[in-house]
Amino acid sequence: MSATGMANGVLGIPLTTPAATAVFAILAVIGLIVLLVRRYRTWFVRGVPLAVTVALGLTAVAVLLVEKVWKPFPDRLPWAVYGWVAVALLAVSLLSGRWFVRRRDRARPLVATALVVSAVLVVISAAGRIDAVYDAYPTLRAVLGISDYRSVSFDDPTLRASRTVSVDDWSAPDDLPATGAVTSVTIPATVSGFRAREARVYLPPAYFSDPRPELPVLVLLAGQPGSPEDWLVGGHLPSTLDAYAAQHHGLAPVVVLADGTGGQFDNPLCVDSHLGNAATYLAVDVPAWVRDNLQVDDDPMAWAVGGLSYGGTCALQLATTRPDVYPTFLDFSGQAEPTLGNRDATIRDVFGGDAEAFARNNPADLLARNRYPDSAGAFVVGLDDSEYRAGVEQLVSAAREAGMDVHLTELPGTHSFALWAAGLEKELPWLAHRLGLGN
Repeated sequence: MSATGMANGVLGIPLTTPAATAVFAILAVIGLIVLLVRRYRTWFVRGVPLAVTVALGLTAVAVLLVEKVWKPFPDRLPWAVYGWVAVALLAVSLLSGRWFVRRRDRARPLVATALVVSAVLVVISAAGRIDAVYDAYPTLRAVLGISDYRSVSFDDPTLRASRTVSVDDWSAPDDLPATGAVTSVTIPATVSGFRAREARVYLPPAYFSDPRPELPVLVLLAGQPGSPEDWLVGGHLPSTLDAYAAQHHGLAPVVVLADGTGGQFDNPLCVDSHLGNAATYLAVDVPAWVRDNLQVDDDPMAWAVGGLSYGGTCALQLATTRPDVYPTFLDFSGQAEPTLGNRDATIRDVFGGDAEAFARNNPADLLARNRYPDSAGAFVVGLDDSEYRAGVEQLVSAAREAGMDVHLTELPGTHSFALWAAGLEKELPWLAHRLGLGN
């Protein structure tokens, strides 16, 4: 095997499979044993209990700050996350005790090296187990930020304006690229003034032909916390779209990974408020930029919006508030309603105490009040997602009652990128057909 092949093999090591998580657990145990083992009774009587107390105390403080003070997430973090945080803190506490209290340990190079390596091993293993909860970084390559898909600059000559034809009149040329490509763009908030981060755009192989088919558009949103890149890494979007295109003569939707939050931990609730005009940005600025800068099908029936978790909630909000822009949607594990943690706090902090303003932006209320005979959507949720599944099922029923053509896909798994990546692959044929790409 070549050096490049070996490097790619190492970088492609899976980090979130059951085997990988088992290895992380074993390494954590080994690391803790090395940090714990000493011949002196005083260490076990005083040092170890103190280290455990410090680790648990710091973890409790972290829980309090995250869940009660900072509150960067709309929902409580799983206890497994805090459990592995406690394990990492215990390793650091044990190392501190061995390093600073028992100075003889750090004076012996071999012992000192073993202690530091063990602590680092435990911390890395804990991080690996936390990553496995969400499957956000499935490989070592993803952790290092090394992409495994083709990228092009938005100034690349292959993206310049070309002749266009309808999808039905287009045929694939012999020199069509084997894969699509991802480019980075800044979508200005001309109308909304929303402070959005840089977007990513997936362009399928057919986009690189001349003439160019007028392809449909999917605006796809990440969760909160999150960024537009999440669908490229944990969501496996390029490989999923490339695989679909390979079976359909290079045809697939153009996918715009727009920023729906404005920051990693920001939560503007996908509405226009003092937190930012996220709704106008996604419903006005983004479509306008796409139509002005990309050669796509401008018929609204060829447009869809989708997302995961917060992004799924946002997608349904846009589908119910602006069905003229997005008559088709994908809701992957979305919340039962837009929230900052609970309804009272949401109405107070975002809508100034105006419950009716909240209702005008809440899909459940809108579905109860209005009819959407021209809208269609797919809901996806994990069978083991105890926090979101019931809300998704209720929204499916409400959408059907409102005249939407919707279906529910329940897949094995929880609230993780593994499920969302599988959901995108599962729903892509339906979505493409709905947007006009045929069978």
